[in-house]
Amino acid sequence: MEPEQRRKRKRVVARHLHISSRSLFLCFSFLIFLLFLSSHHRFFFFTPSTFRPSLTASTLSLLYSSASNSILDPLQPTTPSYTLHHRIIFPDHHLLILTNHQENQLNELECVYYSLLPNASSPGSSEPLLQVQVRPALSTDRYDESRSIVRCPLTQTNYSAAGDSQTVDLGRQGEVGRRNLGVLMNQTAQSWDRVAYEATLDGDTVVVFVKGLNLRPHKISDPTRIRCHFGLKSFQKDNDFLLTTRAVSVAQEIVRCMLPQSIRNNPDKARGIRVTVSYLGGNVRHPVRVLMPSVARISSPGGGRAQKRNRRKHELCACTMVWNQASALREWVMYHAWLGVERWFIYDNNSDDDIEKVVQDLDLQGFNVSRKSWPWIKTQEAGFSHCALRARDECKWVGFFDVDEFFYFPNEFRQSLGLGVPGENYLRSVVANFSSSKSIAEIRTACHSFGPSGLNSPPKQGVTLGYTCRLQSPERHKSIVRPELLDISLLNVVHHFQLREGFRYHNMPESTGIINHYKYQVWETFKAKFFRRVATYVVDWQEDQNKGSKDRAPGLGTEAIEPPNWRLRFCEVWDTGLKDFLLSYFTDPATRLMPWQRSSL
Repeated sequence: MEPEQRRKRKRVVARHLHISSRSLFLCFSFLIFLLFLSSHHRFFFFTPSTFRPSLTASTLSLLYSSASNSILDPLQPTTPSYTLHHRIIFPDHHLLILTNHQENQLNELECVYYSLLPNASSPGSSEPLLQVQVRPALSTDRYDESRSIVRCPLTQTNYSAAGDSQTVDLGRQGEVGRRNLGVLMNQTAQSWDRVAYEATLDGDTVVVFVKGLNLRPHKISDPTRIRCHFGLKSFQKDNDFLLTTRAVSVAQEIVRCMLPQSIRNNPDKARGIRVTVSYLGGNVRHPVRVLMPSVARISSPGGGRAQKRNRRKHELCACTMVWNQASALREWVMYHAWLGVERWFIYDNNSDDDIEKVVQDLDLQGFNVSRKSWPWIKTQEAGFSHCALRARDECKWVGFFDVDEFFYFPNEFRQSLGLGVPGENYLRSVVANFSSSKSIAEIRTACHSFGPSGLNSPPKQGVTLGYTCRLQSPERHKSIVRPELLDISLLNVVHHFQLREGFRYHNMPESTGIINHYKYQVWETFKAKFFRRVATYVVDWQEDQNKGSKDRAPGLGTEAIEPPNWRLRFCEVWDTGLKDFLLSYFTDPATRLMPWQRSSL
């Protein structure tokens, strides 16, 4: 009897197992069918902007079942996945930082927005609704040797009712992936107002770039209240920290700290290590150490560009920061190459005008030009400090000036040499005369500001030939510095740097050289300045502050509205010296084009 009961139990268990297996198979087949529909019709995620599906979190949890932190964990195992490290919220866009991948795959990414609506639910369900939107990325780019960036637009979902939870993710066009929705919604986006955003090695120290310390502008601050913290994990808990060191200098947005001994012993292994800073807050009785959020990882000053030891340094280099100025780059580079500049560092502040192609073309033509993606808005001073570190191993002198600023040597250009062009490599020879100086570490040159000169449209031959009327008196100056002789704080006010103790600057006589600053161009070009100024401590023109400052155009308000007679403004002296010189020596006799025009055809 007992063996017969066992046989009956086995038959019952086997029957249940068969039913359960069959049910699981049917459920799994149905899920695959749904995924097939979604991948072909963008049913779940990738919807047109006019269609906004509301899906419950419980439904989506079936699809987002992967435990991976990868932002896209594709169903096809052969498709590579990306890991999203950080999200930063800027005033006009999101910045997403992720692991590097091939550039053609970066261009396939699009922005996916999720809004969890706890105060709304679908009929017959108490689950909160999840709103999903898809938008094209504003741009994708390589950031450093290990990371890439994607800029996503701000959308309507990011201004939902209080209590709603929103996040932005990435997806590859035309594909559906499995996501861990819980992890996705709990990831914190950093605010650009308060974050450590960049870090680079410098000998036995690390230089950390930090937004939100609110230190006094243009001054060196007390470093004793600042510390640097190093670790491989995210800085969310105290036990995430591995090592802490003291700051040795602090100025504006730049903190320099000693490296921990273990990293100093193995500097090659420092790259990629997370770093942040803290400051002592609270009050005297109850001091509190406040940790800054961080997206910074230690990188090498060269940004992955191969450096050859003991190679000859360039005598003269140039560094600039640009936003949508690709059309001006050829003229600026080619002209100053003739004056003796040998190397260019272009810091690209979120341009969307195909500047990468212009830089590549110039480099292929033999101009030693490199572009550094610098997505950090209103950080020109910090960017110049970063560039000074980067250029130090390659250059004896580095000029920091804009793409609308051109050195001009009137007396030298008037010399008649018979054969050849007068003034060739003259700027390089000027700075070379001070390369062995025991006291001069910076050369300052005054600027003449040119106006629209009666034009209504951008000059086709370039700014140097188009704008010929200027203000009488010089305004401000720009500097060429010896990067190894800068103060360790790297303090600068855009126009000049703080020098190491014992060194001073030299003012170039105006009779020797001047900078033609084509500052007030035709309104079509000039109005772009209203979008955003790149300097940290210069007020944006939309803001009703400092209206009398020289950093603003006299007579302009806070809106990009063309003033009456703009084309005739800022015109006190007609100055055609540089134009006449270039027409005499640089015009192609057959085509009557300038070199930068020929290269852009």
